[in-house]
Amino acid sequence: MNSMHKLLLSITLVLALTSTSVSSLTFIDNVKGYTLNQQGKLITFTNIAFEDEFIIGMDLTQEPGGIVTKIDGGGRVMLPGLIDAHGHILGLGRNLLEIDLRGSQTENDSIKRVLEFVSANSLSIKTSKKEGTQWLIGGGWNQVLWPTKAFPNKASLDAAIKDRPVVLSRIDGHAVWVNSAALKLAGIDANTPSPAGGEIVKDKDGQPTGVLIDNAEYLVTKLIPMADVEQLSAQLNAASDHLLSLGITSVHDAGISKQVYDFYQQQAQTGQLRFRIYAMIAATDPQINDMLTKGHIKTEDDMLSIRSVKAYGDGALGSRGAALIEPYSDDKDNHGLLVTPQESLPSLFSQVLAANFQLNFHAIGDRANRLALQQFAKTFKIYPENTGRHRIEHAQVVAVEDIPLFKELGIIPSMQPTHATSDMNMAEDRIGRARLKGAYAWKTFLEQGSRVAFGSDFPVELANAFHGLHAAVTRQTAENEPNMGWIPEEKVSIEDALRGFTLDAAYAAFQDDKLGTLEIGKRADFIFIDRDIFKRPASDIRDTQVLETWINGQQVFSKTL
Repeated sequence: MNSMHKLLLSITLVLALTSTSVSSLTFIDNVKGYTLNQQGKLITFTNIAFEDEFIIGMDLTQEPGGIVTKIDGGGRVMLPGLIDAHGHILGLGRNLLEIDLRGSQTENDSIKRVLEFVSANSLSIKTSKKEGTQWLIGGGWNQVLWPTKAFPNKASLDAAIKDRPVVLSRIDGHAVWVNSAALKLAGIDANTPSPAGGEIVKDKDGQPTGVLIDNAEYLVTKLIPMADVEQLSAQLNAASDHLLSLGITSVHDAGISKQVYDFYQQQAQTGQLRFRIYAMIAATDPQINDMLTKGHIKTEDDMLSIRSVKAYGDGALGSRGAALIEPYSDDKDNHGLLVTPQESLPSLFSQVLAANFQLNFHAIGDRANRLALQQFAKTFKIYPENTGRHRIEHAQVVAVEDIPLFKELGIIPSMQPTHATSDMNMAEDRIGRARLKGAYAWKTFLEQGSRVAFGSDFPVELANAFHGLHAAVTRQTAENEPNMGWIPEEKVSIEDALRGFTLDAAYAAFQDDKLGTLEIGKRADFIFIDRDIFKRPASDIRDTQVLETWINGQQVFSKTL
């Protein structure tokens, strides 16, 4: 901001605070407010004033004139609105409306939930108008948590559901479990080869087991009827209710189709978006060139921004799809999968950077991270005008010698703290102790000066950001185990954890001038919570309850006590 802009802002603030004709000024007093400033330093305040959607004063020594609404904060704790830097909004909405297998204890337990859903939710079953086929859709299973730790099989699904296709996503979204009806519709049998970047899991007799990994999923999922606008609206509303109740005021939606690209714009134009969306165009969408040609999308009220592309490097660690430099420690012949072939990376990176879009590259394994970093470095030389704030989504397992390249290249590690606490029961089995030194390494990234954007990757993980804050600070599960935390040297402070879910998440979306902190001139996005997370034991952070959520100076959620 230049000196003239600062002067104009100062004049505007003085007029706003002294005028008696202002008709939209809200003053909230008696709060225990915490925010970071632009430098990431924690500051406190006791009151806040905002006119319409913008903050015009904080920690005022006297009440401003022209107040229309005065609110007693009741000594409650106020924080900036939380930003989830990596989620899947409509995926969350679908999960809330479809079969939920999260937390299922066995394969049979999952089958029981499928049958319960069929009994109670027949109207939620997708029907193809073309073929009249009814699909059962759901997800959330995780075989790592089952006693056998083995992938499920189509046989159990077939015994329960024979007459309609069933598609159940693994919790990380990188594998699906389907029945024979779905395999038949897709034309998958013993003779079907696995596609590049994917695997059709087969048994000892060469027959498909019903589990499809990464790119093999598409053989079935492409047949599922596309949701119509009514279904998309239902999904968005379900996700909105849930996210606002958790104090999340903005989400970076990691990978949208052309259909959703159009849908979000329609929702924004009609004022129906209830939280902020920073959407990433899916690099795999056939119409990506059309969307890139239209340039950046940004609404005046900052409720929708589309200026980035989500690309896909590899699979996930749990399904052994993450691409590794050396083989998996528990599968010596397996290096994982490259979802986007290495030879396609130069054209993909050039396509996105040439269009002046941000590239957010999914990389979980150390090989995928290395390939992404190498390609960023090469492409930056071709497009030096577009080298700022590109991201690697997850940056989960990184070779120690590659970590400094994030800082050197200005690549933002967009990471999800609860992935560490969810994965710690299998990560060492997958990659061994030595490679853990560069895994889930939040503190290492911060100490070298990288800005780390935090998110949840919902619905892979639960969307509650306080679970992420707890995981970042303690490296512990919900039961506060292990005692000192898993790989405790990578714990971060509560201030740094909050920064990842506010200021640095906003920075990763080019929105830190308007969002991420509570400061004069920024938008009035804030929440009230039921406890002081800076004073209470770290073990209490996870159970924090959101009392109110405000966006653009308007209350959009209030908890019924």
